[in-house]
Amino acid sequence: MKKNRPFLQVLGLLLFMTFVTSCKNEASSDAMITTNDFSFEEITVPQLQKFYADGTYTIEEITQSFLNHIDAIENNGPKLNSIIQINPDAISIAQQLDQELKDGKSRGALHGIPVIIKDNIDTHDSMFTTAGSRALTGSKPLKDSFVAKKLKEAGAIIIAKANLSEWANFRGEMSSSGWSGINGQTKNPYILDRNPCGSSSGSGAAVSAGLSLISIGTETNGSIVCPSHANGVVGIKPTVGLISRSGIIPISFTQDTAGPMARTLTDAAFCLNVLTGIDSTDTKTLASAGHIQEDYTQFLKSNGLKGKKIGIYTAPLGRNFKVDTIFNQAVAYMKSQGAEVVEIDKIAENNIGGLSFQVMLYEYKDGLNNYFKSLGPNAKIKNLEELIAFNKKDSIEMEFYNQRYLEMALEKDDLDSEGYKNTLKEMLKGSRENGIDRVMDEHGLDAIIAPTGGPAWKTDHTNGDAFGLGSSSPAARAGYPNITVPMGLVGELPVGISFFGRAWSEPILLEIAYSYEQGTKHRKAPQFLEH
Repeated sequence: MKKNRPFLQVLGLLLFMTFVTSCKNEASSDAMITTNDFSFEEITVPQLQKFYADGTYTIEEITQSFLNHIDAIENNGPKLNSIIQINPDAISIAQQLDQELKDGKSRGALHGIPVIIKDNIDTHDSMFTTAGSRALTGSKPLKDSFVAKKLKEAGAIIIAKANLSEWANFRGEMSSSGWSGINGQTKNPYILDRNPCGSSSGSGAAVSAGLSLISIGTETNGSIVCPSHANGVVGIKPTVGLISRSGIIPISFTQDTAGPMARTLTDAAFCLNVLTGIDSTDTKTLASAGHIQEDYTQFLKSNGLKGKKIGIYTAPLGRNFKVDTIFNQAVAYMKSQGAEVVEIDKIAENNIGGLSFQVMLYEYKDGLNNYFKSLGPNAKIKNLEELIAFNKKDSIEMEFYNQRYLEMALEKDDLDSEGYKNTLKEMLKGSRENGIDRVMDEHGLDAIIAPTGGPAWKTDHTNGDAFGLGSSSPAARAGYPNITVPMGLVGELPVGISFFGRAWSEPILLEIAYSYEQGTKHRKAPQFLEH
């Protein structure tokens, strides 16, 4: 890559535009990056760090390039609608980080790396945190989330906040993934009328389209792995407790987690390194003591499949022969690399889904009310009742779907109730002791694999999402780790393969997933097709 000096000298600050798809900037029009001449769509963290080290580019130059690329995509190109707001301080942060490099100080692998985070993750800066809801327009958290704090300390530049399925897609029935009242519908960068999937839809679409090197998503059930799969990128949903949820607008204390999304597993592992840590304000993280790895990249081994015993979760198979064909090819490759495979038709009892849903409703009410309290006495919305009342009066919020899940949560007792405690206990036992742990013990497994999902469906605001198949639930309900990487293409649409297993098994999952990723290299950049 050669330096484009005339362009890179144009470093006007990007104008701050909140809650609109327009991201105008002050750089002159003849310097505007287009989707055809932007050079960094597939650049990786190690490559960019090399450029910084040898002086090929400054952090300021790279940051401006990505800001201009966001403008080109979201204003003048495919208009993915993946970004809710731009960080108006991105350039000044980049300048500070450049000075640190000049002074001989690097904060590590993420120093100067552009990152986009989902807009249900608090940042205490010039940006707001909205969960995509018009009820939180202009909402300013009183402090950084644990995730944002760790990213900033590591030298990452949070250049934007991503659109999402409003309230992380747990507001009402027949919803469309990627739609929010604040920002509308996010598109899939492979075929623009297709859905980006999951609540971390903007995070997946943005990183796939090259708007950043890394994005951060959150998952309760499927909302990291599904948008990663549908947008042709890597997603790591870690064990619940490996990453603090403090400052993340919640659904479920039992199932929620943040996690990195990137175009390569290497970049995602670099990000995972900085996100982990014990946080006294999130008691789930206390269990991570002794399980946190100092460097997850040490487990990225090209021969990581050799000698592994892997279970094939067959429940998602038989629903799409095209996905089955690609998955069978993946299994054949793993066998060729020395892995042993066995089939598993069932992981947990049939009622686990119903129990999980009830747990989510109990915890949603408690979590949302606590989050609203954290915003202080001047918060626009102070409790779940006020949120429901706001939505009823807002024509845009109620345009496509209802708020049934919010209303159901409001009816639940508090977390001291016997109903909640018994439901939670039964759900965890069924998904863990009698679920993933049981089948892995019985077969001596290192990991379980399955197709992450089917090819993206056409976005439909009348009928909502049309999931054809999926495999996120066993790991999500147990709170166990799940990694998805690209598995191939069905026509022009990507599909992913998931690797999941026991609590805290990220190291062995990384070994297996990396060996598959490097041996197959199925990631293909999106072409923004209009069908």
